[in-house]
Amino acid sequence: MVAPVSSNEAVRLRLLGRHRILDTAPDAALNDLARLASVICQTPIALVSLIDEHRQWFKAVVGLNVRETPRDQAFCAHAILDDQVMVVEDAAADTRFSSNPLVTGNPRIRFYAGAPLLMREGVALGTLCVIDRTPRQLTAEQLDALQVLRQAVVAQLELRRALADLAGAEMLLPMCAWCRDVKDHDGPWSPLHDYVMKSQQVTHGMCPECASRF
Repeated sequence: MVAPVSSNEAVRLRLLGRHRILDTAPDAALNDLARLASVICQTPIALVSLIDEHRQWFKAVVGLNVRETPRDQAFCAHAILDDQVMVVEDAAADTRFSSNPLVTGNPRIRFYAGAPLLMREGVALGTLCVIDRTPRQLTAEQLDALQVLRQAVVAQLELRRALADLAGAEMLLPMCAWCRDVKDHDGPWSPLHDYVMKSQQVTHGMCPECASRF
């Protein structure tokens, strides 16, 4: 069964894009958190999974040799629809997943527990999930630990976004509020139109008065 799309999907996808994380290199801190989830929950597979428009992409992977799967096969696409940990004790006996290619074929998922990565905006970008190839349950202590680790993953994602936003802000040109002169990182203060002519390709048309200034 393909997971339904929530009413806030557009907001969720915009926020995911703001994180600038899809298709980036593995992250040591997130890999460590996924590995810890695998150890605590005693599962061979653990993932930090992010749900894009058409795929789920893994920022951290333990126990698999793939980095993404189609969204319509993703257990995590179901898990992000709720705030609580979604537990599937036996996927082969669950009508939502029994015919899923990830159940009938490799990696032959039977057990799944996914903790949604709920950001401060109130939407989940993905999950921290643990997976096993045999039906099972988690103890109350393991469920609690998975939720603690989920918060640690969210904190890492928020930190990454803050650093990316800061890097973007540092790229802004200082501009004088009075004369509108600007200064790039290596050069002197200069009129904005001079800077544009030296540094940028102007592709839009100009009125004669503006054109005469260049």
